[in-house]
Amino acid sequence: MATTPDTLAQSALYRTDLKGLQCLHRGKVRDVYALDAQRLLIVTTDRLSAFDVVLPDPIPGKGRVLDEISRFWFARTSQIIGNHLTGEPLERATRDAAELALLEGRAVIVHRLEALPIEAVVRGYLSGSGWKDYQASGSLCGIVLPAGLQQAQALPKPLFTPATKAAAGEHDENISFEHTVRLLGAPRAAAVREIALALYEFAAAYARRRGIIIADTKFEFGLDRSGKLRLIDEVLTPDSSRFWPADTWRVGSSPPSFDKQYVRDYLEGLDWNKRAPGPRLPAAVIERTGEKYREALRRLTGPELTAP
Repeated sequence: MATTPDTLAQSALYRTDLKGLQCLHRGKVRDVYALDAQRLLIVTTDRLSAFDVVLPDPIPGKGRVLDEISRFWFARTSQIIGNHLTGEPLERATRDAAELALLEGRAVIVHRLEALPIEAVVRGYLSGSGWKDYQASGSLCGIVLPAGLQQAQALPKPLFTPATKAAAGEHDENISFEHTVRLLGAPRAAAVREIALALYEFAAAYARRRGIIIADTKFEFGLDRSGKLRLIDEVLTPDSSRFWPADTWRVGSSPPSFDKQYVRDYLEGLDWNKRAPGPRLPAAVIERTGEKYREALRRLTGPELTAP
């Protein structure tokens, strides 16, 4: 029998409906449940979003890859900033054997925190919307750059370019640091910028030794009850980052990637207005996307490579 999007979807998790738990929010990828006043259960599904639209076809196993990569980075960045993980076993959320099997490897129990209303984007290379912005204005998110830079070129230094967090179906909007100060206050805005840049520089150096260039990424932060910043949501995954293979990266062209840029490139070739509902994906695109996510996991968590 030929492989189709529908047959692939049978092995994927598109949506959860857990018994006895209140679902507080269904995001583009994650379903969030209330456990009590202090804790949440976050489930990473196999949903895929592109251009801020959730596509109708999931990527089988994607949620488990994202969960494993996030745990990997949360553990390695805890010396820079604490995070929202409680470390509790999933049995604290449910005793149902079928639900535990469903959640294994794709769910975590976290502290309830007050999420900050921005995405802390850090860019180390000129690509994507940043490249388009530079071509049009000579700037990146309002930050003037030197003339003559090329696509996929490393920036003189990593840049903090925050954005608003859009609702499902809406598009994130880049904002200035001054706007960030108005939203967060000057001390907190400065702390978010400093920590985001430190996280990026640490992760970029680590990933480069394993053959991956992190061109850009986004972080989310929350506040605990004492007002202390914590890293939340996901961190340095193929959903939240642009990963390039270092051995094929060349200045002047858009490199192949270990992230959903492959899907974006496919969608750019369609007659679609980037509004919901999103188009169906061919089976070949679904399978290739899954391979790219698994390759990112293998490279990041495997042995060090010799960086070119």
